[in-house]
Order: sequence, then structure tokens, then C-alpha cells
Amino acid sequence: MTKHKTGSREQWLSARLELLEAEKQLTRRSDELARRRQDLPWVRIDKQYKFDTEEGSASLADLFRGRSQLLIYHFMFGPDYTAGCPSCSAIADGFDGSVVHLANHDVTLAAVSRAPIAKLQAYKRRMGWSFPWASSFGSDFNYDFQAGYTKEQQRSGRAVYNFRAEGFGPPPAEGAEGPVLELAATTGTDVATYTREAPGMSAFALEDGVVYHTYSAYARGLDGLWHMYQWLDRAPKGRNETSIWWRRHDEYDKG
Repeated sequence: MTKHKTGSREQWLSARLELLEAEKQLTRRSDELARRRQDLPWVRIDKQYKFDTEEGSASLADLFRGRSQLLIYHFMFGPDYTAGCPSCSAIADGFDGSVVHLANHDVTLAAVSRAPIAKLQAYKRRMGWSFPWASSFGSDFNYDFQAGYTKEQQRSGRAVYNFRAEGFGPPPAEGAEGPVLELAATTGTDVATYTREAPGMSAFALEDGVVYHTYSAYARGLDGLWHMYQWLDRAPKGRNETSIWWRRHDEYDKG
């Protein structure tokens, strides 16, 4: 016998129609937020960033691949990682299939990480992904866009993350337990090494040969990119989480 409240079809329909009005309000609010994102002022990027890609060395403008818009996912994969962050991997599973559609709508979707390109290529083959993935190893790109931190910044806890001057704190004490420790272990690192990378996404425009930064989001601003959560939010038990339950897609029990 279920412990959840039950009712007649008529009661369900009445409650569903009431919820529908709230959902429509949220949709309209989301449309307004999208418009406001597009209205943000563009910031010219004069700094010269260099990346390693499957095709060789590239500039930020090269990452556009001939298109006028570029979306970058800041994928947590540091130089000392042995595998990509499983959370970022779950997000990448969701957006990998969108790359071809966006490419045919003047948008390049790519990932950038600090790990050397050889590590990224090997992991990309393992996961079976097709999206472009560039290495910013040796570049300031991740640091400048709140997706990477030095040991000094980590110790001070004063680095900017999610637009807060003290949004990035020091790592938990050695021996601490919890989700971060579990996630770090899956990347073959300790907590300090794991948390010197941070997730996020940034958008750029290319106009008359000039690159502009137009938008970035971090932390729960990335919720909409977790495609599996969009489905879970519509499942009978919702997210129903008590721990880190997700894995890389090739690590689930096939039985």
C-alpha cells in the first residue's frame, strides 16, 4: 500500500490544472530571464588565450569553428586527474547529442579543461563523446573564468566563484568524509586537488574578428544542464537523493 496520498481521476485533474498554471508562470518567467541574458552587455576579450585541440594549437576565436557563437562548458578535469569528474561527465552525456543541432544553428558547443589534450582525448574515446574538447593547460583561461584555482587561492579561501569574492573556500580538512571526498576519489585525486577545478559554462560572441564574453553561470546556475535531473523532477519520487548516486555511464552495474 502506497504511503503517498491517492485520489480520484477528477481530483487528480483538478490538482493538475492548478499546477499547470504555476508551470506556465515559471515558463513565462524563464522566457523573461532568457531575454535578460541576451541583453547583458558584451565584454571585449583582448587577452590572447591558447588551447590545444585535436586539430592542433588554437586561439579562443578558433574554437568558434567558423560560427558566430560559442558555448563553453568548463569541465572539471585537472592535469592530475586520472578521469573526468563524474558530475561533469553526466552533464556532458546530456549535451553531447545537442552539438550537431547547435552547430547547424550558428552555435559551437565545446568543453574546456586544464588537463593535457592527450588525457582529454583518451577519456573522450572512453565515453564515446563527439563534442569538441580543448585543453587550456598552461593558459590563464580557467583561472580568468572562475573554473580553476591556484594552491594559494585555495588556501586563502578568497578566490571568486559564482561572482562572490569569497565564493571559493579552502578544501575540507584532511580525513574529512562526504560527497566531495567520494567524487575526488573517482578522479584519482585528493580533495584539495579535485577542488582546484570548478564547474561552469560561459558564452562568447565573435563579431568582426573580435571575441566578446556575453554570459557565464556556475553552481546551481548549471541545474538546467543536468538533463537527467530535468527528467527526475518529473518522476513520481523526484530527485530522491541521499548520496552521490550517479556514476560515469560505463560504470553502472550492467546486471
